[in-house]
Amino acid sequence: MLFKTHHLIAAFSFLTVAVAADAQSAPQLPQQDRVLARQIFKEFIETNSEDSDGSVTAVAEVARKELLAGGFAPEDLILAGPNALKQNLVVRYHGVAGSGPSGSKLKPILIIGHIDVVEARRADWTLDPYTLTEKDGFFYGRGTQDMKSDDVDVVASFIRLKREGYVPDRDIVLALTADEEGGKSNGVSWLLKNRPELMVADYVLNPDSGGVELRHGKATEMDVEATEKTYADFVLTARNRGGHSSLPRPDNAIYELMHALEKLEATPFPVELNDVTRASLAEVEKITAPERAANIRGVLATPQDAAAVAAFSKDPGDSALLRTTCVATMLSGGHAPNALPAEAQANVNCRILPGHSQEEVRQTLVKLFADPQLVVEYKSDAGGISAEAPGRASLPPPPPRADVFVPLRQVTAELWPGIPVIPVMDAGASDSVYTMQAGLPSYGIGGVGVAYDDVRAHGRDERVGVESFYTSVEFYYLFLKALTKP
Repeated sequence: MLFKTHHLIAAFSFLTVAVAADAQSAPQLPQQDRVLARQIFKEFIETNSEDSDGSVTAVAEVARKELLAGGFAPEDLILAGPNALKQNLVVRYHGVAGSGPSGSKLKPILIIGHIDVVEARRADWTLDPYTLTEKDGFFYGRGTQDMKSDDVDVVASFIRLKREGYVPDRDIVLALTADEEGGKSNGVSWLLKNRPELMVADYVLNPDSGGVELRHGKATEMDVEATEKTYADFVLTARNRGGHSSLPRPDNAIYELMHALEKLEATPFPVELNDVTRASLAEVEKITAPERAANIRGVLATPQDAAAVAAFSKDPGDSALLRTTCVATMLSGGHAPNALPAEAQANVNCRILPGHSQEEVRQTLVKLFADPQLVVEYKSDAGGISAEAPGRASLPPPPPRADVFVPLRQVTAELWPGIPVIPVMDAGASDSVYTMQAGLPSYGIGGVGVAYDDVRAHGRDERVGVESFYTSVEFYYLFLKALTKP
């Protein structure tokens, strides 16, 4: 899941939208589709799909059942995955045949959405996380923000479009997948490797990122995730012969590890702007508070103003916008209170700017620590430890395609008149990393409105506004039609 914050906005430009109509005249989700969307949402939320004791397959089968009832053929609803609990569902909505140049068919649009959720303990919640509860204008339940609401947007829209007899100008493919939040069977990665014929596409939409930001109940911007940082965990290990605690020596594994972490704390990665972040800061400078605007001008200056960079970097969100970040997140060491530690370990989590590889960052850490006794290893998403990290650099952001952004601005203006559409860079990570690595331009576009100060994804009492949910269903219906008009 990508955590959106107002600090992490990195726009190509603030793309203004015309006021198409008064907000009260914005399109509304029809009553029968509200009923359908709520029904599917309830089934999704109340089907546990966390990694430890849930089943992604069970959610996929719920979606398959609803789509079959909505008129989709069994052969267009493919279940595929590595084991019984991790079956992904790939849905194909057929478009016009022979609609491309020289009679060839246009490549499909691929939509990816994970249907697993982060672990939720009943004892931590006010309400049952696996019961969809409507209360005080909100739907509560694990996955209401991340991202079963978005999954329902597309499933319900497919059913509505099919009922209306709509035929798009190309196929639209939806992949509902496993293990974005954790586990060892990431569905997008598995499908790209094992069933690539199902994942052929012109470009990818990922509703897990992007979306509408709300302030004081009003929509203020439509964020589009245009690029993201790469996630990487590194394990730092200090080892020695240990011994009796009554005979302490300078070569203490815990101290050795501590000295390395002190270097990490004191040495942030250098500032590096890309086309996305540079253009964003130039726009933000025009509208932000005077002191912050002055700091941004210093960041953008050539050469940069070191004092301005330091001041701007005091905010963690702003600092993450400027550089790769690495931070210690877990510690372990020693085996007995009366013994010198023979081993001490730390997990260092890094979020890497586009254009750099995980191995490049590992080598940077090795040079920073400058300690041949300290081992820096890579930890994969599946938990495997290796001496080296992947050496492939992440791709630069895809261009803001007119055939995606023009329809997006159009629909945004219909539903939320006057708000800008802003491509962003996110400090988090999503399954778009796999589609981008496969050479598929990927855009994080969602319609769910979430208040900037009420992001509860992964947290206690996760919730989404009732009307925000229904509006997001209407958004994806209109957006898919706008993208695929014959």
